[in-house]
Amino acid sequence: MRSTFIIKPLVTAVAALSVASVASAAGLDRSGQDISAFLQDGTYAETVYTYIDADVTGHDLNADGSKGKKIKDIAEDYDFFRYGVKTDIDDTFSIGVLYDEPWGAAADYHGDNSFVGAPTDVINGIIVSQGIKNPLTQEDVTDVAGFKQYVQTVGSLVDQGLAKPEGLQKLQGLEGVLDQTLANNEATKVEVRSESLTALMGMKFGQNKQFQVYGGPVAQRLKADVKLRGDAYDLATGYNLNVNADTDYGWIAGLQYSKPEIALKAALTYRSEIDHSVTASEFMPLAALTGANPQQDTRMEVTTPESVNFDFQTGINPTTLATAKVRWVPWNDFAITPPLYNEATKARFPKGLDLVSYDDDQWQVELGLAKRVADNLAVSGTVGWDSGAGNPVTSLGPIEGYYSVGLGAKYDITKNWAVSAGGKYLMFGDAKGQIPSGDIVSKFEDNDGFALGVKLSYQDK
Repeated sequence: MRSTFIIKPLVTAVAALSVASVASAAGLDRSGQDISAFLQDGTYAETVYTYIDADVTGHDLNADGSKGKKIKDIAEDYDFFRYGVKTDIDDTFSIGVLYDEPWGAAADYHGDNSFVGAPTDVINGIIVSQGIKNPLTQEDVTDVAGFKQYVQTVGSLVDQGLAKPEGLQKLQGLEGVLDQTLANNEATKVEVRSESLTALMGMKFGQNKQFQVYGGPVAQRLKADVKLRGDAYDLATGYNLNVNADTDYGWIAGLQYSKPEIALKAALTYRSEIDHSVTASEFMPLAALTGANPQQDTRMEVTTPESVNFDFQTGINPTTLATAKVRWVPWNDFAITPPLYNEATKARFPKGLDLVSYDDDQWQVELGLAKRVADNLAVSGTVGWDSGAGNPVTSLGPIEGYYSVGLGAKYDITKNWAVSAGGKYLMFGDAKGQIPSGDIVSKFEDNDGFALGVKLSYQDK
């Protein structure tokens, strides 16, 4: 049966908490790469601010896998902006520009746990692995104090002509590397930031212009800083990675179907991978033990993942709108493989290790309802689910997806101007934190967070 109602304009402009439908827990996903601004009618512009506060706590694990020390909240507060503007050239062609910050991470360990401080256990393990005995006492050398005494003893033997100087030089070199590593008592920290600028052109077709194809180029800027500290990272402790800001390019394409009389819109959007060739500055002090240069600047390839978004809305009655969003990101194909880190880990792993990788793809689903409650006021609510990108997962982002609930409102200030605000509560899935070698080093349980957003928009149909 043909629908005959006309849905109220105010409701059609409520994108069901679009100001806070972010904070994707899987991989490095942050903004959800929303393009709803381009799908609005007429001339449209928006500016959106989002603030994310997550509480991610847990505990490290002892060598036997038992519960260790408490890990305080590692998730730093995170905020970003999104901008969008579009206009219709005529009844067929539209153009627009979107800005967002799609990928990111912000984690900072602190307190007394194996991700913070001088890596005493790692250094003692290296000393034990040398199989050294004190030539005077014949006792095994098992710690730093014993090793230093041993080096002094060998030095005395060299002075007496009873040992070769080469052996002393090797021991002194090892002592220097261990001292340098022990002197670093900082905390593990990671920060990844990105910016994306998307240019779009759309063309409507069909008898009633109900279809639209759209696409265009995407410029993306990426930078990162990583510090691995404490005993948790084993021979990688003390590692630094700085990725200088780099801009590279990809593309976007999509198809939309609309039926304005019932506010029905359905859009399927694909974003391509973007290959970044970045300058990576690495420092890995214990790489010197394998004979490798512990510091180098090299080119590194980082490919940010492709993605598919499906956005749907339809009117239920003249004052109510139903919405649905589905997002897929293949994090299973993503990896960060710094050259020095990869080469240094080949001593134990023939192919070397990735610094960051994921086991599963991300699926995200969000359902919502928007209701006009007054001539210039509408409210909305959502429920959502994010699959995460596998468990165990990297210790630099130990969350396995989430469930969410959210509320929002939109108020028309004038005929053209409106302000929206929304919030979302996130219940994170429990996760095991693992280091690149595959060892499980931490557990994170019973964590949550929230996202808040505000949007100012202009529309002239």
